Amino acid sequence: MFGQMQKQPLILTVRMDDESQAFFNSQRKNYFPPERNVLDAHLMLFHQLPDEQFTYDNLAAVRFEPFNLQVTSLMNLGAGVAYRIESPEISSLQKNLRSQFLEVLIPQDLHGFRPHITIMNKSTPEKARALITELSAGFQPFSIQATGLDLWTYLNGPWQHERTYLFKS
Repeated sequence: MFGQMQKQPLILTVRMDDESQAFFNSQRKNYFPPERNVLDAHLMLFHQLPDEQFTYDNLAAVRFEPFNLQVTSLMNLGAGVAYRIESPEISSLQKNLRSQFLEVLIPQDLHGFRPHITIMNKSTPEKARALITELSAGFQPFSIQATGLDLWTYLNGPWQHERTYLFKS
């Protein structure tokens, strides 16, 4: 499926409503080490898809309505912190896409899917534990809305946005 010349891999994320995106970007700006914060907050579906026409075709064929995601708790990532995301729809979407891309997925995308939005990473375990303690004190589960998919090109650190596939009601 890959051509002779290896292209940069594509990354697939869930697009969220603007208000939620702004909230998570703010959290990331507050807690992510500034020198490593080169991306907006994101909810990863796949870390690496091939930059081939079949990828674009499969994503253009996705038929989903916007759906709610439940932000249920905070996750300790070892040297980072994320918000845990739960929803039957996101699990179904990821499972369906996984079956379409099964032959080209890297091991990282074949393992269990744990939807989350990282707000601190590449820090220390001590700082991660302290942030979880701080944020847990006032945490109340809340909902955000998934509005589509975003496809990105990986550029050895930063990402370049390629396409948005909006869900339709």
